[in-house]
Amino acid sequence: MRFAIRTSSPGRHDGNARSTAGFTLAEVLAALLFMAIVIPAAIEGMHIASLAGTVAVRKAEAARIAQRVLTESLVTTNWSAQSGTMTEGQRQFRWTTRTAPWTQDPNQTAMQCLSAEVFFTVQNRDYSVRMSTLVDNSQQ
Repeated sequence: MRFAIRTSSPGRHDGNARSTAGFTLAEVLAALLFMAIVIPAAIEGMHIASLAGTVAVRKAEAARIAQRVLTESLVTTNWSAQSGTMTEGQRQFRWTTRTAPWTQDPNQTAMQCLSAEVFFTVQNRDYSVRMSTLVDNSQQ
């Protein structure tokens, strides 16, 4: 007949011994408080990142429209104030053009600054992109 010697190891518990594994109420409440602070901040960060990405995409589209409007105005030499709408993909953009005298060089009286401004809305906030070029008014 064999007899086994029973020893208690730190990783194993007797059926009669009280288990000490687990979290205290204070630890659980501290973890919940930490999550209550971190989760809304993380969600707000993702919202801001999403808005920034959307605005960047729309600004690129608006810049293409401004370039198109300026090019059309230059080719047709129609430099008067104009406005309209243009569609890029499924989005509509409003645009305006205007001409102002170029005052940076007092010796140049024939130069004009032709600007195209494109307006768009992202999440109920208005944004715009303005693109300008110089034109020689004497060749109009």
